Amino acid sequence: MRMRRLGWELAATAGSLRRAFTSAGRERDACVQALKAAGAAVAAWAVVGAWWDAPMALMAPWTAVALVQGTVYRSVRTGVQQLALIAAGTFLAAGAAMITGNVMAAMALALPPAALLGIHNRFGDQGVYAPTTVIFALAYGTLSGEDMAHRLAETAVGAVIGISVNALLLPPVHLRGVEEALSAMAREHPSLLRMMADDLAAGYAEEDAARWRGRVAQISASLEGLRNARIWNRESYRFNPGQRMRRGFRDAPSIDHDAYWERFLDRTSAIVDNLAAAAGEERGLAQPPPARLMLLARLLGAVADVCEWDRTRWGLHSDEADLARRDAAEDRAEQALARLKSGLADEEPETVVTVGALIASGQQLLRLLGGASGTPGVRS
Repeated sequence: MRMRRLGWELAATAGSLRRAFTSAGRERDACVQALKAAGAAVAAWAVVGAWWDAPMALMAPWTAVALVQGTVYRSVRTGVQQLALIAAGTFLAAGAAMITGNVMAAMALALPPAALLGIHNRFGDQGVYAPTTVIFALAYGTLSGEDMAHRLAETAVGAVIGISVNALLLPPVHLRGVEEALSAMAREHPSLLRMMADDLAAGYAEEDAARWRGRVAQISASLEGLRNARIWNRESYRFNPGQRMRRGFRDAPSIDHDAYWERFLDRTSAIVDNLAAAAGEERGLAQPPPARLMLLARLLGAVADVCEWDRTRWGLHSDEADLARRDAAEDRAEQALARLKSGLADEEPETVVTVGALIASGQQLLRLLGGASGTPGVRS
């Protein structure tokens, strides 16, 4: 079993390397950042170790490799944090050694405030640099004024080199994550609607409603992933000269897409919740008659067709015949909604409650599609 798992890991690694060399994607982006980090460390050592022959040359490549971060802004922020923490650790170690004159006592005196400083939320993951600097400075006895100046100067040189490499050599822009998340949203919604339409046409059960809820949860996770991708995308533009340096630089899709899919998910979730409440033994709502369920299935299927058209045709030139297909799907949805409304007053009061709620959510879905005019589609 372990050998099989090892084989899978090796195959996955080989596949990632192959994709990194053959096509643009996350694997290539990760490889580029890794090679930039290695190059920054080599450059820092060349300057501080080989050229200057500085006594603490290790500080420069160590800092440089850590500062080739996922965004230029993050490199700058991390660099400032590291410099502040290393400086604080250096001065705490020197002060404690001066007061106690003993390494053990100095560690006992300097490490608690250094560790407390490191857990401050402003420093995040970099907090460990304060206590580790105290340990290294006291353990190796590098506490003279000259030693302290070298430690800070060589750290600063490494920071400048690391930040410069990240900012000037293929500066990272996180656009692909937003596009992939939007594309996933545009694929998953029509897939869910078609699943619901098929199950409703066949006479759905409690198990079907549970599957729909599972898919809604997956789409909600995709929406959260889209929000995170937006955060990374916005951050990647800060302090980033890439917009002026790169040809073909393009902006991320409009945030209106995010709002559209969030509203779409809300309407779809409402339909799923109402149908789930009408299924099973302990029903909170009356189950709609089969004829009403069939009309709802037609409505959801037609809405899925419109979503699919938007996904595949967005951004492309569409002739009248092509646009007519979207209009026809929207007309089918309108007709199904109208028939779903028809004769509702003749139904039992409990049925009216359930079907009325489904009609309200279905109508909101249609109005959302009509106002979008293809806007939410992102071609994959």
